[in-house]
Amino acid sequence: MSQEYLSVAIWEPLPGMEAASLATIRELNAIVANKGYGRDLLYRSGDSHYVLLRYWNSEQARGAAQEDPEALRCWARLGNEIHILKVYEKLEEVTV
Repeated sequence: MSQEYLSVAIWEPLPGMEAASLATIRELNAIVANKGYGRDLLYRSGDSHYVLLRYWNSEQARGAAQEDPEALRCWARLGNEIHILKVYEKLEEVTV
């Protein structure tokens, strides 16, 4: 059985790239959702930091997304639009 898990990326747009980076994130979010890889939530902290929460449907979905040509094009564009501050590749829920 597949298990959903969370990835978190904290980033800030490069100077002059905020609109472009948000457009690319929207495009990437649509790919992730439409192809069934997972779902995304985007938050903003103050003026400059963004926090992207991505709930992957499974490890297999994440692997497929990492090989998807459309997603790869978005990730390549983001490399010129944002500065990544921190990434948590895989967070699992803790039951207390």
